[in-house]
Amino acid sequence: MTIRTVLVTGVSRGLGLAIAARLLADGYRVVGASRTESDEWKELAARYPETAIFQALDMSDLDAISDVSRALIKTHGSFWALVNNAGIGTDGVLGTMHKHDIEKLVATNLLGPIFLTKYMMRAMLARRSGRIVNISSIIASTGFHGLSVYAATKAGLEGFTRSLSREAGKLKITVNCVAPGYMETEMTMSLQGDKLESVRRRAPLGLPTPEQVATAVSYLLSDDAAAITGTVLTVDGGSTA
Repeated sequence: MTIRTVLVTGVSRGLGLAIAARLLADGYRVVGASRTESDEWKELAARYPETAIFQALDMSDLDAISDVSRALIKTHGSFWALVNNAGIGTDGVLGTMHKHDIEKLVATNLLGPIFLTKYMMRAMLARRSGRIVNISSIIASTGFHGLSVYAATKAGLEGFTRSLSREAGKLKITVNCVAPGYMETEMTMSLQGDKLESVRRRAPLGLPTPEQVATAVSYLLSDDAAAITGTVLTVDGGSTA
């Protein structure tokens, strides 16, 4: 049986690392992309020396994405799936946010995934099969103080997903979003005091783990999810119920 290859962005730590670990355990070949090769990724790759491959990629460097995409396809052939996970969560009140920070948020969280999808899905279109999963956030629909630009990028990613699913669906490619709630990751730990406790109280099942969110991604990449496209799968412990 041919091993399916998946590109996962933002694998250095947190959710991206958990997604890569789950997909490797599922038997996929995973090309993990991030700006730098973290110790956590190296440790994971050491357990899967034949199927875990690192690719340096800065999602905010929009001009480099086309060249990296072409090189990946030339080296590894057609990819079964793309998981657009890489993102940054810079917060700040809009009126005082620096222009550079706004531009980097939009480039990394929205434009980068759009460009990468454009190039990586071409082989999927030719093959008439594939999976694209974009990692959104419940903040896209709920909003949160100090995260207006971040919310805009994630809401844009969800709109992108819905429309692209109609384009790609005719050629048997599914395009979906997974929208995690706050998780117990480094990004969550940056919240202070009452803000973090408020987030925790909203989730009756407790905050989800990255591994639980990775399970949702695994499902959407599977053959069992062949009829699911254009949707947002929320994994938030019930905080938006």
